[in-house]
Amino acid sequence: MKTSTVPPKTSGLSVQEAQACILGKITPLDTEEVGLAQAFGRALAEEVRANRDLPPYDVSAMDGYAVRAADIENTPQTLQVIEDIKAGDTPRFSLQPGQCARIMTGAPLPSGADTVVRVEDTRPLENDKVEFPVPVKQATDIRLCGENMRQGDVVLQPGEEITPGAVGVLATVKQAKVKVVRKPRVAILSNGDELEALDEPFDPRKIPDSNSYALMAQVQAQGIEPDLLGIARDKPEELADFIQRGLRYDVLLISGGTSVGVHDHVRPTLATLGATMHFWRVEMRPGHPVAFGTSEHSLVFCLPGNPVSSMVCFEQLVLPALRRLMGHRRLFRRTISARLAHAVKSRQGRVEFIRATLSRDASGNTVATPGALQSSGDIRSMACADTLVIAPHDSANLAADAITQMQLLEAAAFQDTADIEGYSTRQ
Repeated sequence: MKTSTVPPKTSGLSVQEAQACILGKITPLDTEEVGLAQAFGRALAEEVRANRDLPPYDVSAMDGYAVRAADIENTPQTLQVIEDIKAGDTPRFSLQPGQCARIMTGAPLPSGADTVVRVEDTRPLENDKVEFPVPVKQATDIRLCGENMRQGDVVLQPGEEITPGAVGVLATVKQAKVKVVRKPRVAILSNGDELEALDEPFDPRKIPDSNSYALMAQVQAQGIEPDLLGIARDKPEELADFIQRGLRYDVLLISGGTSVGVHDHVRPTLATLGATMHFWRVEMRPGHPVAFGTSEHSLVFCLPGNPVSSMVCFEQLVLPALRRLMGHRRLFRRTISARLAHAVKSRQGRVEFIRATLSRDASGNTVATPGALQSSGDIRSMACADTLVIAPHDSANLAADAITQMQLLEAAAFQDTADIEGYSTRQ
């Protein structure tokens, strides 16, 4: 029998099991109606249907001439211009053999016309006549009636995110008010005697409370403005007061105090206040000591105190939960495959999320370069990262040039070169 080199599983859930546990406790929040100007980024709560055919008639896709294709089968041919038609006009005449109409982009085709010839493919002559040097196929450069949407068609589905393109669709069907799923109310609490608040005097022996603000920004990236409750010190009574306030929200994020030390009071305090804890520990690195619970009205995430661990746990566990609450169908960060710039050591037994930056090599291939420092306390590594390389739980290391799966972070939505005419190597 072959002996496995993978360490035995501990009591923690896998990342997938933890995600399934959390999402199984969540249904989308109630709905509300907002103006179109406030709808961006929200999830639709109802289907949207077209209120007209678009275009409402056959229109020209180019500036040129509306013709009967049969008139220019044998070229060159000369046709007589009988009218000018611009967008918004109603054609006055029906084309007869030997006739054409000068037409602008978006203008309706006159009766009898069945194709458009671009102005640059013609030659103007005297007496408002035009020469057509080459034949053009029927229906060229015409946008047909209803090509974009038909009246009654479903153009947007419930659960779709309202992107700039979707805002354009909503405006097209004249939906000034939009039914969406409401945003969750989110509270953020840090815990620990060692923490120094942003507005407190500088103390070189203290640890700045970066977690509250990094989590705040991660929540804000989802269009939610969270409330920062502050820092609860390691006193059970004080912690209980803070947590009671936090349990009035839809989601409470608590950073720190969730491990097994004698001064880690978060989980016992939650239990005392009636919260049910569904798991503690997830087989991931960083972020192993993470817990999730529910109260009557709240989801509670107990995140590690190390700043990178806190942020990575947010990406894997909190982010999908927030998006499910908001009614979104797409819950998880997009993953891609890319080549590793150099080898990375990882330990077996847990899925490891390795901070890296993306670039392109001379051939245009995407390359991920892991950061030199992967400490869970090094917040700078998250500031520089635009992806998390995923090292599987049974992997001892990732080899240089290996094609590896990774999650894209917010920063990966942009790059410093356009790469339109061809691939450019990012410097």
